[in-house]
Amino acid sequence: MTFGDKLRETRIALNLSQAELSQLTGLSERSLYTYEQLNIRPRNSNLKKLAQALNVSPDYLLDDGEEDPQKFFDSAKMIDDVKKEFGTKGAREAHDVLERAGALLAGGELDEDAKDAFFQSLMEVYLDSKKNAREKYTPKRQRVARSRRNKADGE
Repeated sequence: MTFGDKLRETRIALNLSQAELSQLTGLSERSLYTYEQLNIRPRNSNLKKLAQALNVSPDYLLDDGEEDPQKFFDSAKMIDDVKKEFGTKGAREAHDVLERAGALLAGGELDEDAKDAFFQSLMEVYLDSKKNAREKYTPKRQRVARSRRNKADGE
């Protein structure tokens, strides 16, 4: 199924009109029509808005061969969380880790639940390592400033 087909079918399955999806995403109805009818792929920022509004991962929308809308959802959320805490470089590293681990499991005997548990554990180890490295290698002055900012944001 193409990007446009998936976008249209997912929107319809959620009982949304193009006008309603337009309001949810901030994208024009004309853009939505173009994506659905002409199979034009949006910019990454617009793709993320669409995926979030439709509760699917961007990778699902882009992978013509994928039929499961939730398959990539958890990894996309994990990478988004990493980006918030460690920036674009951290998100890129996390994506690479997941991609390489996925290649190791390709064609294997594990069921989807076992794979999900593996990827979840792998991301937890990755995040712990990033946090430990941040504590160990970030100068004290920057750690104190970051801690103050986090406290101010939390209050």
